[in-house]
Amino acid sequence: MNDGTGIERPPLGIRLLHAVRKAPNWSTMTADELVAYRDAENRRRSSRLGRVITGRPADGVAIRWREVTLADREVRVREYRPSTEHRGDLPLVLHVHGGGFVGTAVQCDWSNSYFAASLPAVVVSVEHRLLAEGTPLSAAVDDGWEVLRHVVLHAAEWGVDPARTVVVGESTGGLIAALSAIRAKASGLHLRAQVLVNPVTDVTGTAFDHPSITQHADSPTLNMAQLRLFQRLAAPPGSDARAVSPLLTEDLGGLAPALVVVPTIDPLADHGRRYAERLLASGTPARLTEHPGAPHGFLSMPGLAPQAKAARTEIAAFLQDHLDESPSVAPKSKKAGRR
Repeated sequence: MNDGTGIERPPLGIRLLHAVRKAPNWSTMTADELVAYRDAENRRRSSRLGRVITGRPADGVAIRWREVTLADREVRVREYRPSTEHRGDLPLVLHVHGGGFVGTAVQCDWSNSYFAASLPAVVVSVEHRLLAEGTPLSAAVDDGWEVLRHVVLHAAEWGVDPARTVVVGESTGGLIAALSAIRAKASGLHLRAQVLVNPVTDVTGTAFDHPSITQHADSPTLNMAQLRLFQRLAAPPGSDARAVSPLLTEDLGGLAPALVVVPTIDPLADHGRRYAERLLASGTPARLTEHPGAPHGFLSMPGLAPQAKAARTEIAAFLQDHLDESPSVAPKSKKAGRR
């Protein structure tokens, strides 16, 4: 949103919320304080009042929690299924919410229920482990990938068609979805598409070496202090930050066609832009779209960010196009474009 001076400003609702909410001191936050903040924030995002910001789910969609039993743990997922009968198994949309050290699948009910109803499809959103002391990003990445693999292997139990599978992720979830697409190629699991919304793509020391990081360092929905806490938790000393940084993956060729959605008032905007460029350079079909005046996390804040509705419609159309394609026909390459 342009205020007439040529400078983009976030939507008014975002600015008002930022003004009235007291942000914690991210740089001095202890492990216990982080857990307390996370739990309180996730309760807020899951509350009825929170729907004012996160939006109401679409009608005609059954939403429930389920447990996915893996070899060494259980992972909670939120399932969205069209209430009306459909002939045959439905496509699978594996979704991963954003937040990193905070966040819940509930905050994405508005968009996920719409995808379930409009495609139609079964959407499975992973309530992955959140970053904390002793829980690095690799744990969340494993949760996303292993749930995807489990549901595909048990497709009959879930009522999905494994040949029509896509992944969608937002912010940290975008990173997890991107790495799931990379692992899928390596394991022979065919994905029809991947959608990455304001994704994190680099958690190494180069993560901050982008103009958008400096330009939007004090963004109301994501700032430098939060990003530094995120990086510290995501890749603690002794871990391999490159292994959880899709932007630094050596071979990005042969991956599922990608839609990379970038809000322009986002310190991570260049993470998405550079990743789309790298996908294209590697031969993977990719489309980059930008939403002027939208802040980081805008897709889960439709009550405050008017750009969310257009992004939701765009994502659904992209997924529909690729789910409708014959699996025997290679998808056409697309040039990166900007809205």
